[in-house]
Amino acid sequence: MNRKKYIEEKLIIILSGIATYSLISILAFIIIIIFLKGFHSLSLDMVLKIPKGGYYYGGEGGVLNAILGSIFIAFGATCIAILIGAPAALYINVHLIRHKRTQNTIRYLLDALWGIPSIVYGAFGFTLMLFLGMNASLLAGIITIALLITPILVRTFDEVLSTIPIGLQEASLALGSTKTETAFKILFRQGLPGFITAVLLAFGRGIGDAASVLFTAGYTDLIPGALNEPAATLPLAIFFQLASPIPEVRERAFAAAAILTIIILVTSLTARFLSARYSRTNLK
Repeated sequence: MNRKKYIEEKLIIILSGIATYSLISILAFIIIIIFLKGFHSLSLDMVLKIPKGGYYYGGEGGVLNAILGSIFIAFGATCIAILIGAPAALYINVHLIRHKRTQNTIRYLLDALWGIPSIVYGAFGFTLMLFLGMNASLLAGIITIALLITPILVRTFDEVLSTIPIGLQEASLALGSTKTETAFKILFRQGLPGFITAVLLAFGRGIGDAASVLFTAGYTDLIPGALNEPAATLPLAIFFQLASPIPEVRERAFAAAAILTIIILVTSLTARFLSARYSRTNLK
């Protein structure tokens, strides 16, 4: 290696290292600020109680309604996304394997849907809600979030399936399996670790989104007991509390942000753990 290439190599390594550690530092800084500002208000009452009278003016209570509302919406939306997304990704990689132009067109459209701002999904969900005669409710929020995260799940799982050798499909078909059997018994099993990651990433995106549920899920201090009742979410709880002129309420907003951050971090760690575990299982 001559001196010029050696200098270029070292420069690229240095720049890559700076970029990597900068991202880690920014993430750490965000998490530290959130926890420092919300530490004094972070308590069991925040997690286990719903808002009481005057909560948004410094009264007692917590954000249990928002925690459960976020989980209900994200879980319901993720279930819908799985029912649509898993077969769609398998269809793209099995039944359209010989139709590259169609594959690329579908992937381009999914990428476009992935890039649409969540407020646009919220506006569409609100329009759909009015068309169907629905009120702002848990169900409306679930449908809107499902529309938001389905392209994410499909494209993530699609990328995993596209890395599986084509020879595996050909061997399965040569042994007499149908394309449907190949999709669900061979490809799905091989791509299971990536599918788990895709599901949990979609769940994390759904639970942390505010704009798409702003007009569709509504907001309430109660825990929703039915699909047609409004539901609070943690992002909206943070938004409403952060806009308060009362310092104590703003601290609670950071505490709610810390709770949401913990949920998303746990979801990400769970995705990595399950993915690694099922990867080892498939190798055996």
